[in-house]
Amino acid sequence: MMPGASFPLPAFPSGQPDAPARATSFAVPDIRLRHAEASDLPFLRQLYGTLRAQELAQTGWPDDLQHAFLDSQFAFQHRDFVTSYAAADFYLVQCGDEAIGRYYLLRQRPSYLVIDIALLPAWRGQGIGGDLLAWTQQLVARDNQATGIDLHVDERNIAAQRLYARLGFQVTTHSSPYFAMHWPREQTSQLNTA
Repeated sequence: MMPGASFPLPAFPSGQPDAPARATSFAVPDIRLRHAEASDLPFLRQLYGTLRAQELAQTGWPDDLQHAFLDSQFAFQHRDFVTSYAAADFYLVQCGDEAIGRYYLLRQRPSYLVIDIALLPAWRGQGIGGDLLAWTQQLVARDNQATGIDLHVDERNIAAQRLYARLGFQVTTHSSPYFAMHWPREQTSQLNTA
């Protein structure tokens, strides 16, 4: 059980065995992925808290109430992710040995699904998110049964929308507060495969 959590969290599924130990094409040196483990849950809870910090600051709630709310919301999200997407890869993003984010990817067919991509604020804007998506595009390019990549992005997250559009993702639907976006495999000829 995580500190502060009132109920146990389910374990991560085992994922696919071919997780890259290190992605040499990443813009930031020493970035690597590994499958998340139960021992990573405190970091992932902290990461979740940083994602919601600005939103919660506006509530005026006392700190203990904010922490309890974040604990419960993280537990609900984690449980939903690992049960709804049991076949997914739940990657911890690291720079060297330092945990800096998460990348949750479901390699289903016909279209891969980016479940979640999140980095600590200090690591954003350095090309890591783009590199993760480019790596996923290359996986799709090698998978003859995959037709593309799907993801959802919050309509308020303009920076992420720009990144996705730059990588060739197009909006397919809008159901507030999210845009659904798709990258078609046909665009593999535009990938930088160097």
